[in-house]
Amino acid sequence: MSFDLSVWALEDGATPEDVRTAVDGCRQGRHIDRYPDPRVVSFYRAITASYPDRHPGPNSPWAVAPLHAAHDHVELNLHPTCADQVLLDIERLAGEHGLMLFDPQDGSVYPPPARLPG
Repeated sequence: MSFDLSVWALEDGATPEDVRTAVDGCRQGRHIDRYPDPRVVSFYRAITASYPDRHPGPNSPWAVAPLHAAHDHVELNLHPTCADQVLLDIERLAGEHGLMLFDPQDGSVYPPPARLPG
């Protein structure tokens, strides 16, 4: 069993419900054919620079590789025993790239730190 997260590039002002709607669309196979959002591309390159998803080694955090990447999101299926640092890196990179983080285990949505009310 894996621990799953996904990061989402939605328009400014997107709400947690907008993220959940996008997740549901993905699960139902509704994907828009368009160029990848630059935030998604940057996040993917950054996370896979630290934790490769192509030919991952025995200590890879990925339970499923390669990662599922679409124009507006990246799905991350992690081994439940992966290091806490991997989760911290995912959260940090999501914030740095302005992505919303979705936790399907409980349906929580976390906006990037810059979007949190001060």
